[in-house]
Amino acid sequence: MEFFDFGTIFFLVAAVVIFFQLRNVLGRRTGNERQPFDPYTAGRARRTGESKADKSDNVVSLPRRKGGVEAEDGYAAVDAVADPGTPLNKGLRAIKDADPSFDPAGFVEGAKMAYEMIVMAYADGDRRTLKNLLSREVYEGFVSAIDEREKRSEKIESSFVGIDKAALVGAEMKGSEAHVTLRIVSELISATRDSAGTIIDGDPETVAEVKDVWTFARDTRSRDPNWKLVATEAEE
Repeated sequence: MEFFDFGTIFFLVAAVVIFFQLRNVLGRRTGNERQPFDPYTAGRARRTGESKADKSDNVVSLPRRKGGVEAEDGYAAVDAVADPGTPLNKGLRAIKDADPSFDPAGFVEGAKMAYEMIVMAYADGDRRTLKNLLSREVYEGFVSAIDEREKRSEKIESSFVGIDKAALVGAEMKGSEAHVTLRIVSELISATRDSAGTIIDGDPETVAEVKDVWTFARDTRSRDPNWKLVATEAEE
């Protein structure tokens, strides 16, 4: 009959202890875990084929009448980001009326991602990405600046550090088109070099604070769920 030596027993005990600690910390899968959050699809879940959990997370009930009084549940997502009675709240409510799937908080998260993509695409001269994210007028302005930069053989070196703040500051319906304006404060490392490699603008070692006011828009009658940048303004 074989016997375990002391070292073998010690490692077996240690393995069992570690197993139970991991089980307590990580838990066990039950099949009810929340799915990863996707800011591009938040608030746009289909009303058919959804589970009850999905509905409670991603869909806000439309205003409905109860006892002859219209419930305000449909505007809960709007009231959570803008005080009722303010111009911003009224504008967001108008967009919500035109597009029941509109989720202000989800929109902000998506806009933050789009902001980084646009800033970096401009620095890299990535026209394809810009075309998908900008309105025709804004795209033409960006491409014109890129063309002039390339004619001078200048290059921009940029590193996106992050967004400190992104706040809704305006919202309105223009016909069937929804317009939402955000004030974005970001941090960026950027430097422009001429054809000889000499830095002519910016600093490759310094993190700069950038303040922008950007407006995104989409036609609420269109099946295309994507918003496009329609106006930019640099804030001093």
